[in-house]
Amino acid sequence: MSYDKVRTSQTIIGTKQAVKAMRAGSVKELLVALDADNWVTDLAISFAREIGIPIILVESKKELGKACGIHVGAAVVAITGE
Repeated sequence: MSYDKVRTSQTIIGTKQAVKAMRAGSVKELLVALDADNWVTDLAISFAREIGIPIILVESKKELGKACGIHVGAAVVAITGE
């Protein structure tokens, strides 16, 4: 599933960092946790839609953070490489 893809890919964690990477043109996919607050994720989602980056919704920010190897939740994760 999506969590496995995060474990095996190069990632950027966080909304601000993901948007910066999207502006640089280095993002292939954007993962967004459904249980994250909209004010945290809206900027990344709208920018990804604007530039045509696929958005994958995942259930849990806690599990997304765990898949990234961090001990806190992650609302937005950008995949930059395979």
